[in-house]
Amino acid sequence: MTAPDRPGFEALRTQLQDAAATFADGPDALESILLGIVDDVDRAVREPLEIFPVCHHSPASALAMARRLREKQPKVVYLELCEDMAPLLPELRNCTLPVAVQAFAAEIDGFPAEWAPLSVVAPLTEASAEYQAIAYALDTPGVELVLVDRSSDHVYQWDARAEPTGDTAPPSDEPTAAGEGETRTEEAALHGDAVGVEIGDLRPRFAELEEHLLRHGKVRHWSEWWHQYVELPLGDGDHDTYRQVMLLIGSLFRHLAPGDPHRVRVDEDRERHMWKRMRDHLAATGTDPADCLYVCGAFHAASRVPEFGVHGTDTFEIGPRTATTWQHGLIPSSHAAIEAQFGLAPGSVSIAASLWAKNVKRTRVKPFRLAGQKGTKAAKSAKTTVLPAPEPEAPATDRLSGFLAQAPVPDRLDEAELLGWCVEIVRAARRNGYLASTADAIAVFETSILLAGMRDRVRPTPYDFQDAAVTCIEKDTVPGRRDVRRLVEIMMGGDRIGRVGYDALPPLARDVHDRLAVLGLRLEQRGVRRALLDLASRPELEPCSDVLWMLRRLMPPGAARPIMGERRLGERSIQESWDLALGTHQRALIELGYEGVSIEQVLEQRLRRIAYAPQTTTATVLEAVEDAILHLRSRRLADELGTRALEVLAAERTVDGAPDVLRRIRRLLAYYRTAEPVLPGWIEAFVKTGYAHYCTLLPTACADEDATVGQVAAMLGFLFSMESLALSLGCDRAQLRLALAQSHPKDPARTALLWAAQVQLGHLSRDELRARFAGLLDNPLVVPAYPRYLSGLVHALEPVPALCDLVVEAVSQAFGRLPDPVLLPWLPTLITTLRAGGADLAPLLVREAGRTFPARLAELDGWIPPWRALPDAVAPHRTDAGGAPGRVLLGIHRETCDAVAALLGSEEPWATAGTGTTGAVLAGRYPETASAVGALLEG
Repeated sequence: MTAPDRPGFEALRTQLQDAAATFADGPDALESILLGIVDDVDRAVREPLEIFPVCHHSPASALAMARRLREKQPKVVYLELCEDMAPLLPELRNCTLPVAVQAFAAEIDGFPAEWAPLSVVAPLTEASAEYQAIAYALDTPGVELVLVDRSSDHVYQWDARAEPTGDTAPPSDEPTAAGEGETRTEEAALHGDAVGVEIGDLRPRFAELEEHLLRHGKVRHWSEWWHQYVELPLGDGDHDTYRQVMLLIGSLFRHLAPGDPHRVRVDEDRERHMWKRMRDHLAATGTDPADCLYVCGAFHAASRVPEFGVHGTDTFEIGPRTATTWQHGLIPSSHAAIEAQFGLAPGSVSIAASLWAKNVKRTRVKPFRLAGQKGTKAAKSAKTTVLPAPEPEAPATDRLSGFLAQAPVPDRLDEAELLGWCVEIVRAARRNGYLASTADAIAVFETSILLAGMRDRVRPTPYDFQDAAVTCIEKDTVPGRRDVRRLVEIMMGGDRIGRVGYDALPPLARDVHDRLAVLGLRLEQRGVRRALLDLASRPELEPCSDVLWMLRRLMPPGAARPIMGERRLGERSIQESWDLALGTHQRALIELGYEGVSIEQVLEQRLRRIAYAPQTTTATVLEAVEDAILHLRSRRLADELGTRALEVLAAERTVDGAPDVLRRIRRLLAYYRTAEPVLPGWIEAFVKTGYAHYCTLLPTACADEDATVGQVAAMLGFLFSMESLALSLGCDRAQLRLALAQSHPKDPARTALLWAAQVQLGHLSRDELRARFAGLLDNPLVVPAYPRYLSGLVHALEPVPALCDLVVEAVSQAFGRLPDPVLLPWLPTLITTLRAGGADLAPLLVREAGRTFPARLAELDGWIPPWRALPDAVAPHRTDAGGAPGRVLLGIHRETCDAVAALLGSEEPWATAGTGTTGAVLAGRYPETASAVGALLEG
């Protein structure tokens, strides 16, 4: 059909020109906008290749699309969707809608590294025009489907990243209602942080225009305005009216859009790209444009680029893609995810789905559904759709003039439908803890009618009913997880969540399901499944246990959660219990499939990526070594990562990760000593290098204000616990002696830590350390700082656990002698110190305190602390000239000493018997005699 056959829009132009002259100060400004809109509509209508403008997830668009496809029966359908997603569309038959077609890139080349991973999704629902076009093209013989939008790679190439692109939706104009719980949050996150691509992002980009429409339309948000003033009027409109109205809206929003240079450039480049692809396809295939249908958003249908139309210019060149490797697949979607990603009001997609089902039933238009798709009626084969011959088309006329001049026809009140809603919401409210009654149902009914009347409509919309239900039922509090607004959304259709079928899953996801099939659980379904593994009686379940532990390591929290059982170095559980939610986290499992063909391969790649990251730390690499041993049992990979840990340790110049390094290297060393005949070479090199490394950093760390006491204690713990192995490998203890000699801490806690290290090296005796702490309590100027010294002594249990009895004694002295103004503020610090960094130290203190203090309350009155049991003449901190307090005892009680020596079988004089021969040695040499002496003393 040629352009002259089509009547123009001269009458509409004349009306708008007169209106512009009447209502504006001058005709130029407003006239250019109004006439430009008419020109856009006229241009699109006269295009030989029929343009079908749509709005994303609009029931009116989907209904008009289904009706038009059956009337026109095009041979080629051009669809505004990323061209690289075409191979995935046939897999929609194996899915339950809604789902999203996804392009994913974990490793990028040509984009900034901080952008990774890249993800682009295009969600599809049954009530979307794009799904109707896809189902028609795939199930109708002789029809070709061509995706003409930019590729996923170009989506990011054209993205300035600092500003939203044409595909990203504005923030939702209505916050999520309170009380919806974590479930809705999880459902809204099904798309992750992917960039969304949809057909028809039809929303005003001029904030003042949107505000004006909402205020005069007496609605709360854009989704309600669209439902009231576009969806309902166009639901019964003919094809020409639908096209021209959608073109009018798209052109209006385009003319009134703010002049954002980046966004305008992206929109126009997309339009140039799509028209170039269509002209290239027409030229290559020789298809008549009259046999084609171009499905695009109404915003892009009103394009003014020179490349517009089959006769447009061919000056646009499509740039090459980057070297990034893109993986494509299908992921589950949901109504909440679509609303969250594209800035729609909560519940709007569910209401649209309900309206779609009602319109299909009312108009008796048969929608297109992919044959054999889950959730739809079964079909015999994939290519069985037979359509009647198309009827001759009548020339399109100006339908805008009549549509714009006609007053809206008031829809009659459907009392039966409204009554059903009221009864159902009261029933749902009761189930969720509300004290709702029949009176509330009546109140909701009347309030819905009242609100609709206040908003100039006869028939209450679902949004009017929702407001009325909240007003009449919710009252002041929400007794359960869901508020009334959420209950209305569920009642109107709920948040439908799609599922990707087994055949459409990537190889990794299918492999996971195959390996877990022995559990006999329906893991593809949403929800939590409990798995019990008795590995002792059923050894064949051990591979399942390996898979579950790897899934726990790779997938988000909650996908695989162990209830009973653990996996540590050198330990394996004989029974395990798991809560599995693989169906709920299907998107994460599918995205794992983009990274490899097996979970072992993905885990190995991730461990290497962590170990060789630019900002990695020694503790992080050692954690990767543990994971390689626990989950992969790979000695080769563990040795490779261990060598990498050695390199990172040698390059570190801080001690921030010293506690983690100490904890992990101790575990690895204990594992290798029990599991391997000899230590791996990297472990020996790590200990040798770490000994010299921490000796070098010790003086600096002691004086560094940024280093904590726990970090310095961890350094000393590494040096002392690894000292024997380091010395056997060739290290020199003089390094440690020099490091301690060069350390001059000013902080009281680090000073006490250094004293403890000197005790371990033999530079300071235990009695001298006890005397120093006693001197601190005797000095009134130092008493306020005593708790800080004591905190350092508590941390000293890490490198010198043998000082546990001295720590208990010092803490007891603090409780007994410190004044309340000093003691009480220090107690919270002591508790938080033990809780945060003393998980391994607290049992030592408790055990030592149990040995020191009386076990019964009755013994407490007569109990004397061990450090006070001796007389002043032989107090622990005082010695004779020889420096041996034992000799003082022997000198005071010679007769007792001779009698005990005789009982023990020693004929030597008391002076020589006390030299070099302790009571413990004698008691060990003569156990029977020692038992007899003990019995005599008790008697």
